[in-house]
Amino acid sequence: YVMLLTLSPYTPRFRDRVSPPGVMIRPYLNGFTIAFNVSQPNTWQPYVDSMHHFLAAYDDKVQEEKNIECVPGQYFIQGGYDSEEKKACQFKRSLLQNCSGIEDPTFGYSKGQPCILLKMNRIIGYRPGAGVPVSVDCKVQKGNETHLRSVDFYPGNGTFDLMYYPYYGKFTHVNYTSPLVAMHFTDVQKNSLVPIQCSLNGKGIINDLNSDRFLGRIIFTLSIGK
Repeated sequence: YVMLLTLSPYTPRFRDRVSPPGVMIRPYLNGFTIAFNVSQPNTWQPYVDSMHHFLAAYDDKVQEEKNIECVPGQYFIQGGYDSEEKKACQFKRSLLQNCSGIEDPTFGYSKGQPCILLKMNRIIGYRPGAGVPVSVDCKVQKGNETHLRSVDFYPGNGTFDLMYYPYYGKFTHVNYTSPLVAMHFTDVQKNSLVPIQCSLNGKGIINDLNSDRFLGRIIFTLSIGK
C-alpha cells in the first residue's frame, strides 16, 4: 500500500523503455474484413455510419472550440506539474480531404473506393519517429500485388505530425484527439478478396513481428463487389 502511494496517477514512473505503438483501423465492425457491394447501399451504409460517428469528435467546429492551433513539425512539449491540465492540438476532419466525409458523405464506399482511417495507440510520453514524422504505406499482404493499384493518403503524404506528441494521459490531456491517417483505396481489384497490410515507418517503429499483427502494422481484407 505504501508503495502504491508513491505512484503518480498521471504519468508512469519509468518511461525509458516505452514500447512502440500498435495501430487500429476505423471502421471496425465485423472483424478485419471490409466487404460490400457498390450496387447495394445496405451493405456499405453501416461502414459509412461508423465513420461519421467516429469522426464526430473531429468536426472542425468542435476542434476549434476545445483545442488550439499548434506549430507543425515539432513536438508539443508542455511543462508544469503532472497534475496540470494540458492543451491539445487541433486535428480537424477537414484535414482528411476526400476521406473527411464532408464533400463525399459516403467516404467513397458508394463508388467502390473506400476510405479507411488508421490511428496509433496512445502511449503516455511517447515521441514517435525520434524527430521525424512517422509515415504510413500499404501493400498487398499476400497474393497478387496488382490487385492494389492505387492508394491516396491524407493528410499530406500520410504522416502523423510531431505536434500531436507527446500524449500526457487521460487525466490531464482531456481534450486530446488522436491524429489520423486516412487511406483512400481508389483502385482495388473488384470481386476478389484482397488482403492488405498497412504499416508505420519511422525510427524506433517495429512492424515485422510475426507474433503481433497489430504492432506497427495492421492486416485487413477488402472485398468490393460491383
